[in-house]
Amino acid sequence: MNKHINNFFSLENTKHRTPLIRKNFVSKKQSNFIQKKRPVIIIPARYHSSRLPGKPLKDIEGKSMLNRTYKKCIEVLPKQDVYVATDSLIIQKHCQDFDANVLMTSSSCLTGTDRIAEACNYIKCDVIINVQGDEPIINPEDIRKVIDAAIKYPGQIINGMATIETEDQFFNPNIPKVVTRPDGKLLYMTRAAIPTTKSLKFEMAWKQICIYAFPVDCLKSFAQQKNKTPLEQIEDIEILRFLEMSYDVRMIALSGSSFAIDTPEDLEKIREQLKKDKTP
Repeated sequence: MNKHINNFFSLENTKHRTPLIRKNFVSKKQSNFIQKKRPVIIIPARYHSSRLPGKPLKDIEGKSMLNRTYKKCIEVLPKQDVYVATDSLIIQKHCQDFDANVLMTSSSCLTGTDRIAEACNYIKCDVIINVQGDEPIINPEDIRKVIDAAIKYPGQIINGMATIETEDQFFNPNIPKVVTRPDGKLLYMTRAAIPTTKSLKFEMAWKQICIYAFPVDCLKSFAQQKNKTPLEQIEDIEILRFLEMSYDVRMIALSGSSFAIDTPEDLEKIREQLKKDKTP
């Protein structure tokens, strides 16, 4: 069976690309085999990042950021169950270089979660595991924990979190802070420094780890919103759309060893870290 879904044409119109028109013939038996996969990992990848243009392709010690993230994901699931979702032909070509499956989406997706919602129209599964493409040192064990939680709590949205260790992390607006109910359900997520004392000091807090499990029906409802919801728009945190749509989000504790790259400074930090790790 040809397990790769990265050879297809992209037809242009004024706003959208028609995705997944394959060059290779796939039999009905093969198609049914692909459609029964559960779960699958989708890595959204956007070339035109405002803070770090071309971010997924940035080199980190000889491999692109996206390639490193993909390699971590295929430690958890087989290659045929890991996809990159993008609207960029540059990223598509790059993924072909390391033999990754690609799902082409339109360029009008509001967020990475909207991109995943569109991409999941072309594969059939019970749950989508979303791993962000800017997590090159993500812990595969954390991905497994999210998958296990999705199996334990079927039909629920799952997101990861980890303890904040330093004041620098606590006051960093690039790190979303998590507040939960006693049962682990998300109360709120924000770029502000919370929870804090009356004198605005750091005592303890949790940060978001960007690994998610989404039931397909929840993703479809999410993508039906044609605009970002008010709090999502203010905070620029996608998971808030689910809260504003009255969905519960179950937060689970992860290792916190990942490092999301949002800025050129973040990129230099991860390059230095990996360089040191290679030093005997």
